[in-house]
Amino acid sequence: MSERAFKGVFPYLVSPIDDRGAVKTDVMGRLVDHVIASGVHGLTPLGSTGEFAYLTWDQRVQVVAATLEANAGRVPVTAGIAATTTVEACRQAAAFEAMGVDGIVAVMDAYFPIPEDGVVAYFSAIAEAVSCPVVMYTNPNFQRSDLTLSAIDRLADIPNIRYIKDASTNTGRLLSIIEMTGDRLQVFAASSHIPAAVMLIGGVGWMAGPACLIPAESVNLYELCVADRWEEAMAAQRRLWRVNQVFAKYSLAACVKGGLEMMGFEVGPPLAPQPALDDAGRAEVRRALEAAGVL
Repeated sequence: MSERAFKGVFPYLVSPIDDRGAVKTDVMGRLVDHVIASGVHGLTPLGSTGEFAYLTWDQRVQVVAATLEANAGRVPVTAGIAATTTVEACRQAAAFEAMGVDGIVAVMDAYFPIPEDGVVAYFSAIAEAVSCPVVMYTNPNFQRSDLTLSAIDRLADIPNIRYIKDASTNTGRLLSIIEMTGDRLQVFAASSHIPAAVMLIGGVGWMAGPACLIPAESVNLYELCVADRWEEAMAAQRRLWRVNQVFAKYSLAACVKGGLEMMGFEVGPPLAPQPALDDAGRAEVRRALEAAGVL
């Protein structure tokens, strides 16, 4: 595994699972080829869009293995890990690094709230368990124990914790992180933020599920931002924002999987007990994709 800087568009890949619980490796391969051909800069299996919370450990391993095989070293792969115990999180991270991933995207599962020192200890242990770069993932909408600004500041001093993906919806918080950590930590936007705005304030890219559906359009937006072509970037952003608005209204996995099915990828429905899109949801996702120029 060679170390590569992470920047640009990293789609959070869906996990296509068949009725027997096995990963559809052929579908995963087609999806990986599609997004790479569209110009994405990296891949993240087992993010929120990948339904990691609904998968067994064996299924998670299959998803990462299928992603690595299909990718064949073309772009960096950052695999998601999550656990309620520090020991299990470290085990997952070490196992995926041994499989050949380029980085780890780490999130904390918590049943009971964890104090700041416990949160810092959790992410510190993960960083110590691997030699590859670690992306901290914070999503306060789904977490009982969030990464506070002071915790982020402490963790940014750990050499291989180099990135953070923040899904707080608070873009001002991202600016605070950027100002506070300087060159110690790079910031990725989530689908809950306006990517062009995050790039404007100093972000390095976008890690999100919608990029599975609109990879080329997401890459174009990123390239416009990097080139400081902000008027064109905002025109592109306005076209794409409708996709994000649909995601905020319906289940994330249902939206991405439903949209991919419309595009000819047989990824299947979201894993039970998550509901699939209803007729109104499918129609709205279709309209959003048509407006983005995908369908």
